Amino acid sequence: MHHDDEPVFKRSKWGTNRYYYNPNNPIGLALIVISLLFAATMMILMSNRAGPFKPAPTPPPWTPPPYAHSWPPSSTSAPGPTQGTQR
Repeated sequence: MHHDDEPVFKRSKWGTNRYYYNPNNPIGLALIVISLLFAATMMILMSNRAGPFKPAPTPPPWTPPPYAHSWPPSSTSAPGPTQGTQR
């Protein structure tokens, strides 16, 4: 059988302006198979919540940093004028 003269798409006979893949054309048949495999794979991924449908990981709860210092910070020397600035 020589199917090269068959169109890839055929007009629907339901009175609408829609087209469908022509299974009599090898490319149309390949498009049908690829579409079905793609749809089935996406449905499986959705039901298993895998791949692009995987939920985002939950972030760890926020914990404040440990309280290790007091405010205002303590200094080892008392503030005051330095030796070269007094007149």
